[in-house]
Amino acid sequence: MSSDLLDALTALEKQKGISRDVLLEAIEAALVTAYKRNFNQAQNVRVDMNADIGSMKVLARKDVVEEVEDERLQISIEDAQRVNPAYEIGDILEEEVTPKDFGRIAAQTAKQVVTQRVREAERGMIYDEYVDREEDIVNGIVERTDPRNLYVSLGKVEAVLPLSEQIQAENYKPHDRIKVFITKVERTSRGPQVFVSRTHPGLLRRLFELEVPEIYEGIVEIKTIAREAGDRSKISVHTTHEDVDPIGSCVGARGARVQSISTELNDEKIDIVEWSEDPVVFVANALSPSQVLDVQVNEEERSTVVVVPDYQLSLAIGKRGQNARLAAKLTGWKIDIKSEEDARELGIYPREVETEAPVTEEVSYYDEDIYESDEVTEDESFDLYRDEEQ
Repeated sequence: MSSDLLDALTALEKQKGISRDVLLEAIEAALVTAYKRNFNQAQNVRVDMNADIGSMKVLARKDVVEEVEDERLQISIEDAQRVNPAYEIGDILEEEVTPKDFGRIAAQTAKQVVTQRVREAERGMIYDEYVDREEDIVNGIVERTDPRNLYVSLGKVEAVLPLSEQIQAENYKPHDRIKVFITKVERTSRGPQVFVSRTHPGLLRRLFELEVPEIYEGIVEIKTIAREAGDRSKISVHTTHEDVDPIGSCVGARGARVQSISTELNDEKIDIVEWSEDPVVFVANALSPSQVLDVQVNEEERSTVVVVPDYQLSLAIGKRGQNARLAAKLTGWKIDIKSEEDARELGIYPREVETEAPVTEEVSYYDEDIYESDEVTEDESFDLYRDEEQ
């Protein structure tokens, strides 16, 4: 074996982190196969490589037996003892059978093995790098697309953005720079496969962590997220620091922080409400910008009946029920919205023991311009169950 190959193995050990001993073992195993294939040999052989002096030998291994049945695999005790009198029945005798031109085959085989092991090691390192980044946000460049998937370059690996994980209103073009959320990393025979998303609620969470220092530092916590990607999202935030405004921290000066996130998500509208462990307060906050007169809670069924002013029924429900649907996802409670008039007719409002109406106007952020609602008839109410996949 040439010293150049040994030097190359040492360099690979330093650069790629692949042990030279591991590479030598792999080369030895490959040379055994190459010997049998190229010289039509079926005997039991091994390759002995001395890395210190760069020598290589092919050794045939034969069992020492009393009566020989297969000369390729066995040797008689008499013949073995002519080589060395110390041999006994059951020992293994090794004799060199290195072909004259085996050096050329060995060099080709070693090159193939080293190349394959380097490729496997690189794939392993890439897998280890990205599997640790599951549920994290990364920057990518759009490379190509087909009817089912979009392919995004993350630098060392090409990620797959399935159609179901794309924002419908977005048009992706080659070389576009986008932020994506890593949902899953798989090890395959062709290398690591990374799957990413633009619709996952985790993307919204990570964007807020990047944009809002108070969230990144743990001063403000995002409790829950309800998202209809590309259209509208609601997040609930909370802090234990009395001198910190959790909603103001997320909104930023003149809405700069939340607007930056909205722009990244194709102008997705984002409502920010204050979280509360009291379901009465939390549900009322989640239904903003609608004013809430009363919230009646059924703990066993995990449901609520919400009473709103007659003129705000459409606002509470939202266009195509979106505001109420997102509120149910955000809170995890079933929400039944009724107008004040309907609630009075049903005798559920006002209750015998009056409670102070939940305050919603100062515990939420929303864009007034985007709350368009369909017409709702006077006797219509809205009943929605929480989304179990939230």
